[in-house]
Amino acid sequence: MTKPGKQWMVQIDRSCGVAASSLSAVRGFDLSLGFLPPPAAMPALVNFPGKNEVCTEGFLFPHYAGVAAYQPPCKRSRITAPFCFAIDDNQFAKLNQKVAEKRPCYIDALPNECLFEILRRLPGAQERCASACVSKKWLSVLSSIRSSEIPKETKTSLPDLNEEPVIDVEEEVESEECIRRTLEGKKATDIRLAAISISSGFRGGLSKLLIQGSHPTRGVTDKGLAAIARGCPSLAVLSIWNVPHVTDAGLSEIADGCPLLEKLDLVQCPLISDKGLIAVARKCPNLTSLNVESCVRVGNDCLQAIGRCCPKLASVTIKNCQLVGDQGIIDLVSSAGASLAKVKLHGLNIGDHAIANVGFHGKAITDLTLSGLQSVAERGFWVMANTLGLQKLKSVAIISCPGLTDLGLACIAKCCPGLKQVHLRRCGQVSDAGVKAFFEAATLLESLQLEECNSITLNSVLSALIVCGPKFKSLSLVKCLGIKDIITPPGMVQIPSCASLRCLTVRNCPGFSDASLVMVGKICPMLESIELSGLGEVSDHGLLPLINTCAGRLVNVNLCKNANLTDLAATSLVKANGNTLKLLNLDGCKKVTDKTVMEIVERCVVLEELDLSRSMVSDFGVAALASAKQLKLRVLSLAGCQKLTGKSVLSLGKMGRSLEGLNLLSCNLVNSYNLASLEEKLWWCDLLI
Repeated sequence: MTKPGKQWMVQIDRSCGVAASSLSAVRGFDLSLGFLPPPAAMPALVNFPGKNEVCTEGFLFPHYAGVAAYQPPCKRSRITAPFCFAIDDNQFAKLNQKVAEKRPCYIDALPNECLFEILRRLPGAQERCASACVSKKWLSVLSSIRSSEIPKETKTSLPDLNEEPVIDVEEEVESEECIRRTLEGKKATDIRLAAISISSGFRGGLSKLLIQGSHPTRGVTDKGLAAIARGCPSLAVLSIWNVPHVTDAGLSEIADGCPLLEKLDLVQCPLISDKGLIAVARKCPNLTSLNVESCVRVGNDCLQAIGRCCPKLASVTIKNCQLVGDQGIIDLVSSAGASLAKVKLHGLNIGDHAIANVGFHGKAITDLTLSGLQSVAERGFWVMANTLGLQKLKSVAIISCPGLTDLGLACIAKCCPGLKQVHLRRCGQVSDAGVKAFFEAATLLESLQLEECNSITLNSVLSALIVCGPKFKSLSLVKCLGIKDIITPPGMVQIPSCASLRCLTVRNCPGFSDASLVMVGKICPMLESIELSGLGEVSDHGLLPLINTCAGRLVNVNLCKNANLTDLAATSLVKANGNTLKLLNLDGCKKVTDKTVMEIVERCVVLEELDLSRSMVSDFGVAALASAKQLKLRVLSLAGCQKLTGKSVLSLGKMGRSLEGLNLLSCNLVNSYNLASLEEKLWWCDLLI
């Protein structure tokens, strides 16, 4: 016997397909007999007086043992009325649970083929985007639909005249330009790529895609690239960095679905080999730029196919691919030499033969970078220059190539008449003689950067400045241990000058001191931009003559990490160049105080970037900067200033709207409450706190 309890009126639609076991479990219901309620409930149910009578007018005809009842067959109604019966709480809960468990979701029971045919016939891209949000299954099916498989709309819906037109300015600008998407780290998954492929179709198509890294467990695979290939046929730029699970199959999908691909970057993709790149070469004839780095399975065959099948190829970078040898480089430059403008070869197992062919076939090369080529000897550089194929070469960078000597450098200068920019790094065989011969031959040279070339001395550099061409404007010396002080010969009254030099950089050269700086100031009187950083031996005595020589012309001055500089040199610099100075960096000048700041407030008119990090500037100096009306600073750095307190934060809150960046890192006396209030006041500014 069931305990009497609260009665529930339950409605069960006949069309729901409720299982027989669920209904028979309810007390008083038997499928073989129909509906048999308790005798006490019978009159209330059928609305007919009496205890043993049978209602012949209702839709239920119950019959008892020994009593026969007849009901003629009737047509099933379109709208079926519900069965109504009374049950208690426990029975209702059990029935509700069983119905929920046994009622299937019919749309999910459809096979993918049926869903594919349904979803591809959706009327527009907006509807497809909404459908992709239903479930991962729908997203997967939608991402497998190619753009060519979507039927074209034949009918256009009439606009609703009652609605006011709304124009989204941001979307309009994005659609006019190219749509770019970037996935980094844990955000790089196949599901996100599938969503991008569907949503970008609504905005006109994806143009640039950058994938940097991958999710550790659900990272990007061939499925994600396949979704992009099917949904983004207009993709022009694809960069894949450090994605270990992408194989040739995924790259082949890109080649099949994105024939308009123009730029391809593959960095640290260990499963991609020649097969995938050959597919790209054959099906993407518009390819103009290729960058392959640290792909251990890439070899010579793909370079041959790219050179033959991509007539528009203009830029090639091959780095740390151990299977690439001489034959691959030769096939590439011999086939695409007419269009190649930029060639960068890093850390390859190639020798003199390959470099010689670069010089012979590279008739259109304007930018050449050779780095870490340990097997290339002096003969290779000499032949590369003397083949006279690099007539259009304007910029060359040679890094960590022990085969480059004075002879090879001089030949490059003589045989490349249009050379303008040269960068030499870790070339230990280049000496003073090579630098002098190079300057004499390179008459159009504009910029020279020497980094870690320890065989070159300051004497040869200054001598080369005297004989350089009229277009030479920039000289950079970085970590050159051979740069040391020189003594002016006795009796030498007048020193020839280099009137063309505008930019000078001397960084981390321990032998460069005040005497060297005085000599540079005499030879280079027309400097506009100077960087003297990390020079522990330079003090006010060496900098003051240079300031006096270049007075009224300096625009950018970087004096960071010079602990010996004081307010004497800094204030002299500001007084002499206050009307022209736009950038001033005094980071690490520990003897610079508020005195320099007051000169900046009084003299500087066009200053945009100021760095006073790790100096002795206090709250008083910061208040003066904040109250200066003529200053329109864009970037201000006060990191590591130990004298700054919360008062400085109150002053900085009054800075004008021109301020775009503010650095207050490692200011220990400034508390978090003050910084939070500063963030509210300078809401438009990028803060580093």
